[in-house]
Amino acid sequence: GTVMGSRACVKMAASAWASGLLNAALHTADTFSIPLCQGNTVDQFFCEIPQILKLSCSDSYVRVVGLLGVSACLIFGCFIFIVVSYMQIVTAVLRIPSEQGQHKAFSMCLPHLAVVSLFVSTGLFAYLKPPFPLFPSPGSGGGCSVLGAA
Repeated sequence: GTVMGSRACVKMAASAWASGLLNAALHTADTFSIPLCQGNTVDQFFCEIPQILKLSCSDSYVRVVGLLGVSACLIFGCFIFIVVSYMQIVTAVLRIPSEQGQHKAFSMCLPHLAVVSLFVSTGLFAYLKPPFPLFPSPGSGGGCSVLGAA
């Protein structure tokens, strides 16, 4: 409570919710506006946007670039905010006069930093992998149906 007031906490929570809702709304609206001409079954367990775009009849380049641009801006903004927040936390902890107090503060922050690092690294691994399968699996696998498609 001494470093950050409740008003700042509410603003940060509201901006996190707003950016997440904006990103989800843009992706959802774009997904439901795509004309599908190759059926509505995706040959993958997860119905992710790149798999749905493969079923599209129209040129999806503008859609992809636009959504990637907005998503990249939101992700970059969140990443910068997290880095600045951690820098402020480290400087505040280093101002603690006792070494025992610094140790206690860092021991509380490090598990959170580990979880954030794990979350970011798994996201990077999932979404920055090559677009082609390195080890193709035999068979068509499962599929999921895209709502609203004929």
